[in-house]
Amino acid sequence: LIIFYSIDKCIALFLHIELLKFGKNYRTNHSLLARTLHTIGCRLPILFLEILMFKLNAVIRFTSLSLFIVIVACSLFSQPKPFSLTPLFTDNMILQQKEKVPVWGKGLPGVKIDINGSWGKKASTVVGNDSNWVAWIQTPKASGPFNLSIKYGDSLIVLNNVLIGEVWLCSGQSNMEMPLEGWPPNDTIGNSAYEIAHAQYPKIRLFHAQRNFSVMPTKQCEGKWEVCSASTVKSFSAVAYLFGKKIYTSLTVPIGLIEAAWGGTTIDAWMSKPKLSKFIEFQSTLNTIEASKDSILNVEKWLAALPSMNVEPLDPLHKWEGLQFDDQECSAKKISDSAWSDMKLPTVWEKTEVGEFDGVIWFRKQIELPRTLIGKTLTLHLGPIDDMDETYVNGALVGHVLKEGYWKTERVYSIPDSLVRDSILQIAVRVIDYQGNGGIWGDGKKMYLSRDSSDTISIEGTWKYRPVAEYRSGVFSIFGGKNNQYKNRPRTPMNFSGYSATALYNGMINPLIPFTFRGVIWYQGENNVSNPELYKRTFPALIADWRKAFGHGDFPFYYVQIAPYNYGPLSMSQNLREVQLQTLKVHNTGMAVTLDIGNPDNIHPENKIDVGNRLANYALAKTYGKNIAYSGPQYKSMKIQKGKIVLSFDFSGKGLVIKERGGENNFMIAGKDSVFKKAVVNVIGKQLIVSNSEIARPVAVRYAWSNTDEASLFNKEGLPASSFRTDIWR
Repeated sequence: LIIFYSIDKCIALFLHIELLKFGKNYRTNHSLLARTLHTIGCRLPILFLEILMFKLNAVIRFTSLSLFIVIVACSLFSQPKPFSLTPLFTDNMILQQKEKVPVWGKGLPGVKIDINGSWGKKASTVVGNDSNWVAWIQTPKASGPFNLSIKYGDSLIVLNNVLIGEVWLCSGQSNMEMPLEGWPPNDTIGNSAYEIAHAQYPKIRLFHAQRNFSVMPTKQCEGKWEVCSASTVKSFSAVAYLFGKKIYTSLTVPIGLIEAAWGGTTIDAWMSKPKLSKFIEFQSTLNTIEASKDSILNVEKWLAALPSMNVEPLDPLHKWEGLQFDDQECSAKKISDSAWSDMKLPTVWEKTEVGEFDGVIWFRKQIELPRTLIGKTLTLHLGPIDDMDETYVNGALVGHVLKEGYWKTERVYSIPDSLVRDSILQIAVRVIDYQGNGGIWGDGKKMYLSRDSSDTISIEGTWKYRPVAEYRSGVFSIFGGKNNQYKNRPRTPMNFSGYSATALYNGMINPLIPFTFRGVIWYQGENNVSNPELYKRTFPALIADWRKAFGHGDFPFYYVQIAPYNYGPLSMSQNLREVQLQTLKVHNTGMAVTLDIGNPDNIHPENKIDVGNRLANYALAKTYGKNIAYSGPQYKSMKIQKGKIVLSFDFSGKGLVIKERGGENNFMIAGKDSVFKKAVVNVIGKQLIVSNSEIARPVAVRYAWSNTDEASLFNKEGLPASSFRTDIWR
């Protein structure tokens, strides 16, 4: 067992012993053996090995048994803990200028690490008893390219094309994650094709941290630094890139952008357990996670033992095509699916016994056709499928959607008459879900077979289903379709995923610590509109959490206020926008207002250029000292004069401007009865005079105070005001 456990080390040692046996130069071979033992982690003293080999030399020449003993001895004393450098450190990376920056990884305890920057600075450290090491090296002002050398014992790693400049961490949910190429057809980026084609900025570098969630803080992140080009930027965050582009063109120094974002997530997923545990609202959840930790880790171990497929490196536009999950038989007409489980469709499978699950599930349903439809061309209506599908009828592929962004698109496929040869029609649908909800969902009335509008057969109701692969962090763990391997998946008291409390802090933020950067840009909040009062406390707590964890002091934290969107009649997203506005009281923060560039019908507005530019304006003005306008008007105070309310603002710039939308200015005014009515607004320099002839004694004003109200108030520099209110009524 020892031999097989260390078989790679055994082979290496065997080869070097053979060289030693037949070599002539003792010093050369002594050095060779020493390096070999060090590289493979052998703790056996070299002198002992040499004596042993000398004594056994004659036997070694003629029998493999003694060599076997030597190999066993080495295996007994070896420690399989190879040297590694965290993936944040690769060719093409950018280090923060004029700072002592950390370089870190893992290795054998006690081994010395030497760091050498070709800009003339060095650092060294020793691997700790926990196998971790970190060294801090001083960086110069923005410049490069340089080489960064990391020497570990006799091993040497050299990172090439390293730049020194300004680094920003870019995080949040889907509007930060949304790539420059968009998620067509519904979620697109304005001017995307032009921006991609002209993204030739070799001094902008991009690091896309792969999605990862973890029940415990992890140190490992997957990703690599890439030079900004048309081919690399298209799948990178649009907001992050456009922010970085403006910073670069303004400062002309190298810019590094680290994207760590995950769509549809709430703020608690991005917070550490110690910080989140201070909120009573999360204590029960955290207790459940702690109690479930062992079983969650068992799931991870079980999945890791299965065959796997990593799709993360594949071309984003074609990564979902041609994937094989050992499930070919699932589309066939004549296989038995009686052992498959039942699910009533339409639904998202998160609402069923499947629960939180990203991956691949086959659905099958057998339809008995009336004689009048046999031999006829039919149309299959499945409704929308989240996210992608391949659909078969009687074993033949009749249609598919294998691109992201079509989760709302209804699937309508033609079934040729050649497949409708008898009364049995077997429908099989392979659904691939890579994030959020999954399944064949929507209105059941839209699931049917038809020949024409008057000749239809409903196919909603009970379908057979079988999961064949699970998707996590860019990797499919494959169950296959022949046996119900999914039933062997360890059960947990809770569904732990990327949407769970602490999951993304553990899996995507903690691995970046203690990397040095200038600041953070953040776009998140859409998934917290249901509880703005809690967000009022958790958002400042997250900022403090990250600042403490990275240890860079109160670094800049610039964020995007959520845009107008129809969240439904029970939601009041204006309250969350108000909370975001109030968070400006936190030191060294800034907020880009998007009240004028949203889309009430799409939670992913296409105008990301202005979002990136407005975030960049904050950074250029507040972080880099440029004399530019960076904020729209911010409500400051009010006073009542002669039946009217006079409003004053900070950041009114050269003056205020009202731009009505469809004849509406989106200002409301109320008396002490709290009944708000449309207001008349007049601009007097840097103040607004708000009134309504029906309200003789006004007491309060509200502006853009709904889910979908858009901006009408700007300063003359063209920047919009946030929605606000002067009252504190519930």
